[in-house]
Amino acid sequence: MRVLAAMSGGVDSAVAAARAREAGHDVTGVHLALSRNPQTYRTGARGCCTLEDSRDARRAADVIGIPFYVWDMAEQFHESVVDDFVNEYAAGRTPNPCLRCNEKIKFAAVLDRAIALGFDAVVTGHHARLGADGLLRRSVDLAKDQSYVLAVLTREQLDRAVFPLGDSTKAQVREEAAERGLAVADKPDSNDICFIADGDTKGFLADRLGSAPGDIVDGRTGAVLGQHDGAYAYTIGQRKGLDLRVPAPDGRPRYVLSITPKTNTVTVGPREDLAVDTVTATRPIWHSETTPVECEVQLRAHGEVVPATVAVEGGEFTARLGSPARGVAAGQAIVAYRPDPAGDIVLGSATITAGVAAEPVPSHSA
Repeated sequence: MRVLAAMSGGVDSAVAAARAREAGHDVTGVHLALSRNPQTYRTGARGCCTLEDSRDARRAADVIGIPFYVWDMAEQFHESVVDDFVNEYAAGRTPNPCLRCNEKIKFAAVLDRAIALGFDAVVTGHHARLGADGLLRRSVDLAKDQSYVLAVLTREQLDRAVFPLGDSTKAQVREEAAERGLAVADKPDSNDICFIADGDTKGFLADRLGSAPGDIVDGRTGAVLGQHDGAYAYTIGQRKGLDLRVPAPDGRPRYVLSITPKTNTVTVGPREDLAVDTVTATRPIWHSETTPVECEVQLRAHGEVVPATVAVEGGEFTARLGSPARGVAAGQAIVAYRPDPAGDIVLGSATITAGVAAEPVPSHSA
């Protein structure tokens, strides 16, 4: 095939491109320039979209012996990922920017352009597997598995995707990179959010959304317990940084239970009030059998897996959990998996809208 290898400048994408070439494909490397101002993005061990990464990707392409280009996709990235990130927090939801980047940039804008240029598929260094049946599966390296952030891909996008690393561990990838003479063999993985240079998400949002003081209230009594400068700075399940001025009668810590932008209210309560046994979601992408289906669901990146019964009808996705889950945040993805000896199969995904409490508790509507 004639394939386009997306090269981030890291070890995974470099080895993926090398494997694609070794497999006999006609490979062209491309690095995505995603920042309007690369100096504002994270560098070194914590980067993924910087000038440094572009240079690393070019050197890797030279070693592999493939053509290499840089595509400027800064405007698309800003609109589809950065603006979406800010807007989601403003709406009281908790987005996953890496998931949105995969959906809107790497497997939408890039794939569309690649097909228009005559390429058959896009190769990436994601740790996930595509079986002979075309179904997306977890990587053999569960610690590095990225099937969760790829579960938003449509059937058509998966049919044009190649993931060469799914059968290898990260350690094996690094060892292979060294053997191939790739300078990125020991380059640390990128972490956190690439477009927030100092890692201060709260400050990043405050610069764009401004100060918006409001109340922090008790979910059971409605009593005002403190103040906040912006409800967007909080997420479901958060414990630290609440600055409550009224201690709990039992001395136990409180957690963020809900965020209500309409009233600019953050509601807190004890840990047990976070528990939900039903999750509703929207914008489902479903690849498998009819529902309802018994499966397992993952509710956030690197989160625990919970048994569930999932039903998908029209534009609605409902998961009834076999055991209560905590910290379920609107805006995150829920991904359904079917256990399989050849690797857990992704059945589909959706965007969480709400979690329903496992046990009713006295509540106050803020």
